Amino acid sequence: MSPSDFTYDRPATPRPQGVREVDLETAFIDKLGGLKYTIRSDIHDRAALEANFREKFEALNRVRLTDGEYERLLDEIVTPDVFTAARTLREINGFTRDDGTPLNYTLVNIKDWCKNTFEVVTQLRINTDYSHHRYDVLLLINGVPAVQIELKSLGISPRRAMQQIVDYKNDPGNGYTRTLLCFVQLFVVSNRTDTWYFTNNNTRHFAFNAEERFLPIYQFAAEDNTKITHLDDFADAFLAKCTLGDMISRYTVLVASEQKLMMMRPYQIYAVDRIVRCIEENSGNGYIWHTTGSGKTLTSFKASTLLKDNPDIHKCLFVVDRKDLDRQTREEFNRFQEGCVEENTNTATLVRRLLSDDYSDKVIVTTIQKLGLALDEQGKRNRNRQERGQATYSDLLEPLRDKRMAIIFDECHRSQFGDTHQTIKDFFPRGQLFGFTGTPIFEQNATVKQIDDDIQTLKTTEDVFQQELHAYTITHAIEDRNVLRFHVDYFKPDGENPPKPGDTLTKRAVVDAILYKHNAATAGRRFNALLATSSINDAIAYYEMFNEVQAERQAENPDFEPLKVTAIFSPPADGNADVRQLQEDLPQEKADNATEPDKKKAALKQIIDDYNTRYGTNHSVAEFDAYYKDVQQRIKDQQHPNADLPEKGAEKIDITIVVDMLLTGFDSKYLNTLYVDKNLKHHGLIQAFSRTNRILNASKPYGHILDFRGQQANVDEAIALFSGAQADTAREIWLVDKAPKVIEQFKQARADLDEFLTSQGLEPKPEAIANLKGDDARAQFINRFREVQRFQTQLDQYTDLTDEQKQAIEQTLPKDELRSYRGVYLETAQRLREQREKPGGSESPAVDQLDFEFVLFASATIDYDYITNLIARFTDQDPKKLKISREQLIGLIESDAKFLDEREEIADYVRSLETGKPLDENQVRAGYKKFRAEKQGQEIRDLADKHGLPAKALTEFVDGILHRMIFDGEQLVDLLAPLDLGWRERTRRELALMEDLVPLLKRRAGGRAISGLSAYEQ
Repeated sequence: MSPSDFTYDRPATPRPQGVREVDLETAFIDKLGGLKYTIRSDIHDRAALEANFREKFEALNRVRLTDGEYERLLDEIVTPDVFTAARTLREINGFTRDDGTPLNYTLVNIKDWCKNTFEVVTQLRINTDYSHHRYDVLLLINGVPAVQIELKSLGISPRRAMQQIVDYKNDPGNGYTRTLLCFVQLFVVSNRTDTWYFTNNNTRHFAFNAEERFLPIYQFAAEDNTKITHLDDFADAFLAKCTLGDMISRYTVLVASEQKLMMMRPYQIYAVDRIVRCIEENSGNGYIWHTTGSGKTLTSFKASTLLKDNPDIHKCLFVVDRKDLDRQTREEFNRFQEGCVEENTNTATLVRRLLSDDYSDKVIVTTIQKLGLALDEQGKRNRNRQERGQATYSDLLEPLRDKRMAIIFDECHRSQFGDTHQTIKDFFPRGQLFGFTGTPIFEQNATVKQIDDDIQTLKTTEDVFQQELHAYTITHAIEDRNVLRFHVDYFKPDGENPPKPGDTLTKRAVVDAILYKHNAATAGRRFNALLATSSINDAIAYYEMFNEVQAERQAENPDFEPLKVTAIFSPPADGNADVRQLQEDLPQEKADNATEPDKKKAALKQIIDDYNTRYGTNHSVAEFDAYYKDVQQRIKDQQHPNADLPEKGAEKIDITIVVDMLLTGFDSKYLNTLYVDKNLKHHGLIQAFSRTNRILNASKPYGHILDFRGQQANVDEAIALFSGAQADTAREIWLVDKAPKVIEQFKQARADLDEFLTSQGLEPKPEAIANLKGDDARAQFINRFREVQRFQTQLDQYTDLTDEQKQAIEQTLPKDELRSYRGVYLETAQRLREQREKPGGSESPAVDQLDFEFVLFASATIDYDYITNLIARFTDQDPKKLKISREQLIGLIESDAKFLDEREEIADYVRSLETGKPLDENQVRAGYKKFRAEKQGQEIRDLADKHGLPAKALTEFVDGILHRMIFDGEQLVDLLAPLDLGWRERTRRELALMEDLVPLLKRRAGGRAISGLSAYEQ
């Protein structure tokens, strides 16, 4: 979920008159008073805050500190590092008193957070050397400011409050780094009807608008996923004292490896709570139905850690069903808490850890295969030990039979339906079994049979795990925008005899279709894709076909850019225990490798050799796991812009051909497309489709499926089966609208834009935007054209458009006109954003409500290299035979958000060039660098003249800020000191200078935040 989602499908509404923030705040304080918080109207500054904290600290720890000791304590605990502060808040800490005696203390009652004092402070002011901030509402737990709440008037997006918090935190020497505010754990923002919350974090995990990949934000919800957004309801459900204590102490995870705080989502909290209650009440087994992509690893980790502290539980086992998930889960668990689980290198190590009484061995991650080998008395391992006169593993583990064990199964619908699952149940009769699944087994999709009293029935998830404890289905997740909807294109080849559903086309036809559609499907290769095939032989054949067809196309057209294609499937096991274990959940690959294994191994060797040649790696079939990991990482590396990579994108993979691998358990936000030449049904279909629907931003509107087997009936059946309680509306929720409907919406958005411009007395053309009168009108243009662009972005990625539909889209908004509108959108948005951020801000309610979305206006294919090449080609043209005009080239630059802060400079540089005087790309780069430096130097000289300052001093001042990305108020004083001004005149001149400098500095910072600058933007 990202703040950019706030305005989707919601027209801007005018701000209700007469509703003031102070009124909202007063009502909210009354609400907190009703929740038994103590209202501290006497605390308004840092000194009062610290005096109150001292009083609470001394009472909690039964100690009286001297003034000197208290000052030393503050120096020790106040830290700019959010993660360190969060740990200090949750731990027993040590302090040495003046007389040398140790004091072990806590800041709050960490054993029972309910027993802390809970207080409310309003309008607290914290002044430091560079920052003068006011905080709407703070909640103190035992005197520690733990929650900050920022309120906005009705109609104002809470996103503005989020931005304010981020700006405050970016100021150097701010209260979050120098005072007790370093202990703030949670931020809440609300305009009364719309309430969101998010965790505090260090700057690298607290980016609000970096490439529009936002910090995680949350809306609270009831157990049935009903949203709780009104501030009063949120206060009742979330801010009740004991609940808030739990949210901070139990459900905020400190991710050690990344030094960041992560708040669990409501559905994760309810699932953990149900498991813990099941254990406490000893009320049997159960399963959690949480859809793929909902973060079940975090949920299971938290359940495990809470059970780790339960003295009634002897061990907590987290059981996965293949080796790569074993590694992946251990890495995730240890990411959440360093060293919390060790690697089980073999079955013997697992047995040793099961028998260990060490606290560190209480939570164990293992595979179901290893656990089965240890417990199966008749298994090969145990028989071999018997023959050697050694005690069997099952004999060694005999003392555990009467122990209470909590056993959590990952993806419980797969391996857990076999004999091994029953072995585990039989061996641990007092064990409680819990399963996680994104796609449960119901009677409709069951394949395993069970026989009771001579009656044969199909085995379901409920049969194995007794009861559903909590459900968060894909329908919930799509509605919450935690995952994307799907666009399914059922490919229909030309001709009179299309294949029947489930049948396949020729591989040549499929490859030709993919090569034709891939750029559109992946937004110009911004994203990448999987091709799911039905067998290893098919995967090999497809790999060879791609090589053959792409070689043909390159021979025909030197400008053809081939896709980077690889394939991955498991090799014949050949006694390799790791591969054999991997194949336990790869049934098709396991079966395929039983036939002509040498042929398949040779083909895989060739694929890996090609891979090594392309990427400069050194993988082999013998070390298949390393190749497997490398492929996964390269798919994920799609996130990096080509310009940022050493090989300019040659490191990436466009399409990975698979059979079973990567179709479950693999996540990448930059994988958006699945090509399907494989029959899929039920949970297998949902799992495979779900590889594509991880949320990114507005440039990824949906997960894209191109199905070559006409499986619409299977898709409809799977949606009905896994939709949860909303089966009747699931199809509309899961699937994006068909192209004709989106085209009509696109036409309507264009018509609305034209109607608005006509109402302003203007022609509906891009050049008319400059004549809009007033900021309210400009804001309305921003809202209307953003809707046009949003539909355009969706349609750009549709792969099933007919020629007539493409023509209708072009007629609605021709490409050149679209580019011109994008340019004036960016210019207008930049102007309004800068105006809103100036001292005093905007007086227009419409501008206050604007969410500026720039990611919609950035092309994946147009980057600096592309533009440099285009400029070089422009200069090499015969002036009488122009292929691209100067205006078209400038329009291309001005319409792309990537060049937002340089668009004028690049455009002016292009205007300065002559055609017929060819430049190569290096000369273009050098020429632009020189042109830009001269232009920027002149800009500084003009500012220096305007404000009566030496140009050299102003240049050094600006360069120093941009070098450190910190604005230092003392250096501003030094800059103006030679003018020998009185304080009143100096203040006036400072403000006048900064009004001109702020936009210049922000433009040259290229989107990066300059700490300390926000004091001049409020």
